[in-house]
Amino acid sequence: MAKGAVTLPAHPLRVAPRLGLALAAGVATGLGFAPVGLWPATLLGLAGLFRLAIPGRPRQAAGVGYLFGLGLFTVTIWWSAVMGWWIGAVFIAFLSTWMLGVALGVHAVARLPAWPVWAACVWSLYEFGAVRFPFSGFGWVRLAYTTPDQPLGGFLPWIGAAGTGWLVALCAALIAWPHGTRTLTRLGGLLVVLGLFVAGVVVITRPVVAGGPAVTVGMVQGDVDETADRTTMGRPRSVTAYHLSETVMLLARARTGLDPAPDFVLWPENATDYDVLTEPTTGDWVNRAAELAGVPILLGTIAEGPGPNQRQTTSLWWVPGQGPTARYDKRNIVPFGEYLPLRPLMLKLFPMTQEVGPQSVAGTLPGVLAVELADGRPLALGDLICYDLAYDGTVYDTVRHGAQVITVQSSNVTFTGTNEPGQQFQMTRVRAMELRREIVVSTTSSLSGLIDAKGRVVDRTAPSTAAARTYQIPERDTTTWAVRVGPWWERLAAGVGGVAILVGLVIGGAARRSGGAVRGSRVARSGAH
Repeated sequence: MAKGAVTLPAHPLRVAPRLGLALAAGVATGLGFAPVGLWPATLLGLAGLFRLAIPGRPRQAAGVGYLFGLGLFTVTIWWSAVMGWWIGAVFIAFLSTWMLGVALGVHAVARLPAWPVWAACVWSLYEFGAVRFPFSGFGWVRLAYTTPDQPLGGFLPWIGAAGTGWLVALCAALIAWPHGTRTLTRLGGLLVVLGLFVAGVVVITRPVVAGGPAVTVGMVQGDVDETADRTTMGRPRSVTAYHLSETVMLLARARTGLDPAPDFVLWPENATDYDVLTEPTTGDWVNRAAELAGVPILLGTIAEGPGPNQRQTTSLWWVPGQGPTARYDKRNIVPFGEYLPLRPLMLKLFPMTQEVGPQSVAGTLPGVLAVELADGRPLALGDLICYDLAYDGTVYDTVRHGAQVITVQSSNVTFTGTNEPGQQFQMTRVRAMELRREIVVSTTSSLSGLIDAKGRVVDRTAPSTAAARTYQIPERDTTTWAVRVGPWWERLAAGVGGVAILVGLVIGGAARRSGGAVRGSRVARSGAH
């Protein structure tokens, strides 16, 4: 056996309590995500997974990981069941296999010295894979999204979501160090956790660099027709009418002096029921709203094309009297929601999947629109549409390509009454902290608002209401270390996690062979006597 390698003990718990604790640990970990936001529970729950996965045999670790996953994903993404209870159940069951893999990886690296470092890298390997596979991945449940209100969130502008998630996993692993470890070593691990917390607090208190001239954004949350089926956008043309009406309210407040006059108006994703580029009535209503405002509108629509039976989720910069002069097509689209992977096969096996409708086509360009405000000022406007928020590269590309102001557009009426809108708003807070940029959020019906450059909620609307707000935010041109370091940290940590698992498996195989040889020699000696 390699020098410094650890011999794993038999599992001290019987099957039922072991699996019950794993399920409870998953639930606890999920409580750190919005809307509950109990971040210490995430640290303790993840520490519980690590402790339960280390002893015993690999199949025992696999069972622990899968039950942990069921607890974690049931708490965090039960909202997926609004599309059908069985869809939610299958989705949660599938995602739990990732946690099975994490537990097996942690079990493998437990034989290595300094295993908390390798265990954290195993978690990073999961996050690396989860945002990519299968079908462009699902990166909704990442540890960084539990950090905007805890000390480790201070590292977000420096090492990004990937690096900060690694630190959360490291702290959990240090807390979970097995009882067989020397007391001095375990105490040292707890001191490292304390030191990271103190450093995070110190970093987050650093002032934000002063910005440039202010841009005044008029945010509109039009709401939708709640009498319609929750999986639709409401009755035909109603969403456009609601956003037009709320824009009038926004302008009334500005013209009576209650709010400053906007430089542009922000409508959410899917703010029009029809393709504003091809349906004349909808286009007329949008143009009427822009002419009333006297300033451009950034609006979300579903655009037909580029090919037959295809569509794109699109943001348009609509200038009064001219129409659209700039466009951004959503880069990250939702599998089985906006498009159907393996479409011919899926339609044949599951006819109900035709409800997905025309295939959405992902955009290929960064979400930065070169536009001109009503007063003639040029502006590089960074825009993210809903699911884009879950992808580091898409978020970082806005500032890499010169965005001075960041907006987020979302349509969340399908998930009214669930924890999904709160999770997305929390995710936006994390992105604001990473970029050190203010972000204005506009949604169709729930949780729009303003988040400052430190991730603090300046204003947030209530769910299922119409609202109009005016926010003044500075232009910024700075790029944080998170944008530079985060992608490399993610790749390095994931790579190290993969290598550590391979080394652990090799050492584990050698240990099993050595153990078998020792047992064989004992049997031979006893037979000789």
